[in-house]
Amino acid sequence: MNKILTLLVFATACTSAQTIELSDEGKVITNVNVINVQDGSISAGQNVFIDSGRIVGISDKLDIPQGVTSIDGTGKFLLPGLAEMHAHIPSPQWGRSNLNETLFLYLSNGVTTIRGMLGHPVHLELREQALKNEILSPRIFTSSPSVNGNSVRSIEEAREKIAAHKEAGYDFLKMHPGLKLEVFNEIVKTANEVGIKFAGHVSVDVGIRNSLESGYSSVDHIDGFLEGLVPESAGIDPSANGFFGFDFTDLADLSKIDELVALSKEKQVWIVPTQSLFERWFSPLDADSIGSTPEMQYMPKSTVENWVNGKKALINSERYNEERWIKFDQIRKKLLYSLQQSGHGILLGSDAPQVFNVPGFSIHHEIQGMLNAGITPLQAIQAGTINPAKFFNMEGQFGEIKEGASADLILLNSNPLDNMENLRNPAGVMVRGRWLSRTDIDSKLEEIAKNAANQ
Repeated sequence: MNKILTLLVFATACTSAQTIELSDEGKVITNVNVINVQDGSISAGQNVFIDSGRIVGISDKLDIPQGVTSIDGTGKFLLPGLAEMHAHIPSPQWGRSNLNETLFLYLSNGVTTIRGMLGHPVHLELREQALKNEILSPRIFTSSPSVNGNSVRSIEEAREKIAAHKEAGYDFLKMHPGLKLEVFNEIVKTANEVGIKFAGHVSVDVGIRNSLESGYSSVDHIDGFLEGLVPESAGIDPSANGFFGFDFTDLADLSKIDELVALSKEKQVWIVPTQSLFERWFSPLDADSIGSTPEMQYMPKSTVENWVNGKKALINSERYNEERWIKFDQIRKKLLYSLQQSGHGILLGSDAPQVFNVPGFSIHHEIQGMLNAGITPLQAIQAGTINPAKFFNMEGQFGEIKEGASADLILLNSNPLDNMENLRNPAGVMVRGRWLSRTDIDSKLEEIAKNAANQ
């Protein structure tokens, strides 16, 4: 049986009443502070009406009808669900249980949209199942399988494989290193012809300037930028760049940053920093300390052990230089800040699951890395909400709290604009109208931790 609500709609000349019908599965979040991600303003005491997975009304005037599920938002803050724009979705060999757990880990921290960055045919099925609410999952966008120097080695392969990826239905191409320039150019040509975007890494033979000029939809990891700061007069071997340009740190000419940032803006290339990956995996931080943090309990014990051992081997090697890492990190932060302030825009992405980046939990480290670079709390929130909606040309469909948008929401106990740590441990998360209370989240996390301890 439908419940009839009365919503006051204010027109320019008069006030008229409009009715809204809520089904038996309708929900209302009551008396909540709604955060506007466009400008950071807050509308207090709002009732947010949800039905069929969408927001159908927002008002402080409506009475709450009996029989509708009511979620008390008194004193709390409502934020749109976040997007993890450099996510990884397990492949079939991980097993269905691990797959479902990974998807839930994202949701547990308010990540209601993920952009999978290493595609597999099964991810196409997951995307449709998530869209139809057949599985408990964030909204999924998925890349193709890796396009790299080994998977696409010739112009002929470029034509065949790019067309095949488009035909299969992938949302975009995932670019990995190792591509030769002539092969890359054919990939771009074919991608434009068949109508599929491309994003990801920058191949050494291609370089950041060619990559930006070619029309990447996003460059991830700020890849290629540090190499692009090295003057031609240095006469270096481009392939000797090390981990994301680390070995060129001392050669970087910071006066070249403005040129690269301006080119990214001109060509409308978004940047996904994944700063947390560099601050946790590649930093001098103690591996055992990171490996013993509470969120690691949700990853298989063997995986965490491998992460710890891998980091120890890295920072204890003869090639590792802590002083150089500090300078490397400072350059990355300067690039990140400049790309936010003067470039086309930043997208929230941490690269999870990856070394010490637990799905969902890693966004908090990513946001802190962005704040450390000088980005404001509102800009960080926009990187995970309205900016991804713009990226996918889906403004108004998600990434904002507005009538008609998908009911992807995070209910928070305190205002994240006051302190971004308030994003942690949400009071509840809604994904396309499905409500996950704090109790629901904690219960599932406990189950995941028990499973992980035995793996």
